[in-house]
Amino acid sequence: MVILFDQYNLPDDIYEIIFATKQQVIVAKLLIEHMFRAGKEIGKTEMSLFATKLHEGEIITTIDEPPYKGKKVKISYNKRQFYDRILTPMKSMGIIDYDLYKKTYSISEKFNKNMMRIGLMWLQALRKPPLKLE
Repeated sequence: MVILFDQYNLPDDIYEIIFATKQQVIVAKLLIEHMFRAGKEIGKTEMSLFATKLHEGEIITTIDEPPYKGKKVKISYNKRQFYDRILTPMKSMGIIDYDLYKKTYSISEKFNKNMMRIGLMWLQALRKPPLKLE
């Protein structure tokens, strides 16, 4: 996953930095909210049920952005795209962990640690001698 951002126009919302579309932002927020309500960890079956509800348009939420501000809206998102564009990137970035033994998904702090590690890698790269041009 590649995160591209403009340092002069950083949005206030981390989801808007990570995801390309408003719909992806909304779905990712709904997933994290769902996981928080379940104690920050859900099973494989629960994740599948969440994805199925999204696919069938059974999830209703209030959106704080125009033109839906303050209104309850049914959210629909393709199940396969949910796994490909939301869950898999969140797992690969360390936002969500999957435990193979317990078969559970949990909210993780690895994303923060990885971002700090990337920053340190950049500082190390700055300290290396420059490449010689011939």
